[in-house]
Amino acid sequence: MNHTLRTPLLVAGLLLLPVAGQAAETSYGADATTSTTMEYVEDSMITTQIKAELAAEQISSLVNIHVDTDQAGAVVLSGGAADQAAVDKAVSIAEGVEGVTSVKHDIRVEVNQ
Repeated sequence: MNHTLRTPLLVAGLLLLPVAGQAAETSYGADATTSTTMEYVEDSMITTQIKAELAAEQISSLVNIHVDTDQAGAVVLSGGAADQAAVDKAVSIAEGVEGVTSVKHDIRVEVNQ
């Protein structure tokens, strides 16, 4: 399988995983556990969407960025990037995702020697 087909399939799979989990939870009724699970699924959906959009940019240093989302929609980006433009792009992508309430980053600019 070539890279042209592999990347979209991976992204699609990552995006559908939380949706499948959400559908399974809603079919059994709501209780305290389901509410917590639903929050986790929503957080996972935000994280997955940000990761997919970072991958879609096809900037190699964006692959090294880690995404963490809390239950309030606050996103923390960490890891390393090749330059400040890549850091700014990652923050911009995260801020543009629906459900994100704030973005903080601890991304290091890694200078190749």
